[in-house]
Amino acid sequence: QVHLEESGGGSVQPGGSLTLSCVISRPTAGGHTMGWTRQVPGKERDGVACLGADGVTTYADSVKGRFTISKDNVKNILYLQMNDLRPEDSAMYYCAAVRARQCGTLPYNYWGQGTQVTVSS
Repeated sequence: QVHLEESGGGSVQPGGSLTLSCVISRPTAGGHTMGWTRQVPGKERDGVACLGADGVTTYADSVKGRFTISKDNVKNILYLQMNDLRPEDSAMYYCAAVRARQCGTLPYNYWGQGTQVTVSS
């Protein structure tokens, strides 16, 4: 069982930055693919960024060049650095995990409770 807990959300103006953190309850090095997803009310949850257990990262086209996913394997924390934020980035952001080697091979089956990001002037 993997427990995930996000933090770092908040309100920011367009063009601003935020860093989301996700504390992972137990070491996942070598075993789990981790990711960030987001959801707005009335819409499906969308993948934002993924860090495979193989070290390969993938990003949604809408965030490429602006967001960076990374993981501190000593502290067991997953990060999402978000730069040049736009109003359309506003959503509830969820940390997720699955026991898989690569992104996109299996659906996430562990989720955090979410952290809200709001981008507005």
